[in-house]
Amino acid sequence: MHPGIPTGVHVLLERDGRVLLLLRAGTGFFDGLYSLPGGHVEPGESLRQAAARELREETGVEVGVAALDLVGAVHRSSDTNRVDFFVAARAWSGEPRVAEPDKCAALGWFGREALPANTVPYVRTALAQQRLPWLLEIGWDR
Repeated sequence: MHPGIPTGVHVLLERDGRVLLLLRAGTGFFDGLYSLPGGHVEPGESLRQAAARELREETGVEVGVAALDLVGAVHRSSDTNRVDFFVAARAWSGEPRVAEPDKCAALGWFGREALPANTVPYVRTALAQQRLPWLLEIGWDR
């Protein structure tokens, strides 16, 4: 359980015009859909610290917090009120791999114009944004 509004962070790794996506599995949350590496910000850590930790845990890639730039945020109505921040890594070390096979079935590099059909919808919308930084509010028109 995450007290208050759950805060998530997603990390964009881009190479040759393509973004790294992970196929979620076994988590009970968007299983079977592609998403960016990321997760919840834990108590006592900053957004960038959480991004670096999640990236390392999920892909084995190391990134320094100073190499992470804010690109946007999504405030969405889902199962609850959620805020997700998106950061881009300017530099990193290591080759991405499935580091948590109990939570990830595969990973791959995809062009933003050729994302898998089974990409998490709000992540797909976020990756389509052109103007930086951006702010999206999703699901509040109900």
